Amino acid sequence: MRNAMNRRQALALGTGAVLAATLSLRAGPARAAKNNSEEAIKAFTRGKEPVRGKVRLELPEIAENGNTVPMTVSVDVPMTEESFVEEVMIVAEGNPNPGVISFHFSPSSVAEANTRIRLAETQNVVAIARMNDGSVFSDVRQVKVTIGGCGG
Repeated sequence: MRNAMNRRQALALGTGAVLAATLSLRAGPARAAKNNSEEAIKAFTRGKEPVRGKVRLELPEIAENGNTVPMTVSVDVPMTEESFVEEVMIVAEGNPNPGVISFHFSPSSVAEANTRIRLAETQNVVAIARMNDGSVFSDVRQVKVTIGGCGG
């Protein structure tokens, strides 16, 4: 009788563990991507809260194919020795790896870049610009993806 009880308890515990693992797998990737994007932004901004403005992120509202989404980012600041954009980071909140690309600038640069990015699903894309004085600015655009590009 005692062995039967131990087997039942083991089966119940085993079933509960499988259910818990299944639920965490379902919720895990989306939550992990969101957490990673927030961590990436905090690391990039060195803990400062980005201010909306000065950065302009241009993306289509609807991307028919997430494999190749055209993107342009620009920062409206004078590029002088006293005040210039050091770096712009692009983050895709729904991608498995949220850090998409970073652009580095110098005072002699034009604070604009364009490329094509991959998006896994409909999501927010965030551009964060860090200035030489440490201030940070941002812009956010949502892109609706009809065919995913990162394994979607």
